[in-house]
Amino acid sequence: MGRHSDIPTLYDFCKQLSVSDLKKWNYLNPNRITQGVIRFTSHNYEILEVSIKVSTNIENPFIELKYSISGTEFNYRIYFEFVPSNLGKGNIWYFSCPRLNTRCRKLYLINGYFQHRTAYDKGYYQTQTLGTKDKYLIRQFDKLQKSNKAKSQLNSKYFKRYYKGKPTKRFLKLLKDIEAGGGISETELMMK
Repeated sequence: MGRHSDIPTLYDFCKQLSVSDLKKWNYLNPNRITQGVIRFTSHNYEILEVSIKVSTNIENPFIELKYSISGTEFNYRIYFEFVPSNLGKGNIWYFSCPRLNTRCRKLYLINGYFQHRTAYDKGYYQTQTLGTKDKYLIRQFDKLQKSNKAKSQLNSKYFKRYYKGKPTKRFLKLLKDIEAGGGISETELMMK
């Protein structure tokens, strides 16, 4: 008999819709209705096309999403909330999650709907699924890369090791990075 999969959903690989992206693409201009299409691609192959309509009307700001997944049509609205900035200039825009009604800046496409990550309790980030040995190896490789980068910076053309007879802070930091990666060899890491 078959079983349900126990492989978790990884947020790193979900399609994401963020307020900062909408702002960058000029969808959040004040008191306007803007329409467009967002295409999610992977290796230059289109995976999902989402038609969006954004209304930034002060009384009722929303984003309307229309898309199709496996022949199922989705068409719904997600409302915005905005809060005055703590710097005293402008507003900070937030999504109001359609499932939890919580304020968030990023929505993930999980089970066909864009929602906040806490609305789905079986999701993880990729680093949360790694084992202890994997985390150890990643840390060691990072130290080794940092050490190699520090060595190349030390040998760069105009690098100053000393100023007025004292070692520079940058020189001391690079020495510390080289020392941290000094006892690690690439062949040792490949064996583990």
